[in-house]
Amino acid sequence: MTIGKQEYRDAMARFAAAVNVITTGGKAGLAGFTASAVCSVTDDPPTLLVCANRRNDSYSIFKENMVLCVNTLTPSLEGHSALFAGGTAEVKKTRFNTVKWHALQNGAPVLDGAAIAFDCRIDRIIETDTHDVFLCVVDAIELGESDASLIYYKRQYHHLIGDVM
Repeated sequence: MTIGKQEYRDAMARFAAAVNVITTGGKAGLAGFTASAVCSVTDDPPTLLVCANRRNDSYSIFKENMVLCVNTLTPSLEGHSALFAGGTAEVKKTRFNTVKWHALQNGAPVLDGAAIAFDCRIDRIIETDTHDVFLCVVDAIELGESDASLIYYKRQYHHLIGDVM
């Protein structure tokens, strides 16, 4: 049985995931995109995987800089999901001016107020069809003050606040 593209997309809509803004900074410049395709690979060494669309206009900047930061959004930062998901060339030039940023060890922008920030080096890239999988060694972690997270589920944003158990 072959799974169709729409059937797969509909099933993935039920796969709840944290909303992240992935950023990079370095010789190639600043860039960022929104992603929910982020997960832990191993804790020794601490490694995440981040899926990136090769057609994204920021892709080459990530590949040249070879560093990134996974900024997990809080509900108060929901607007940044759309801001980094696309937009016009003019929006892309100014979107880093919308809030305050700082850097940790690797120089990728860390979003002030993020629930979590994982400062990473891209260790390996695995190519697959339209996307690449960045295997990223985590060099620094910053825990935000908020214990809330922004989740994407059934094509809508949802807010997880504090202890949901």
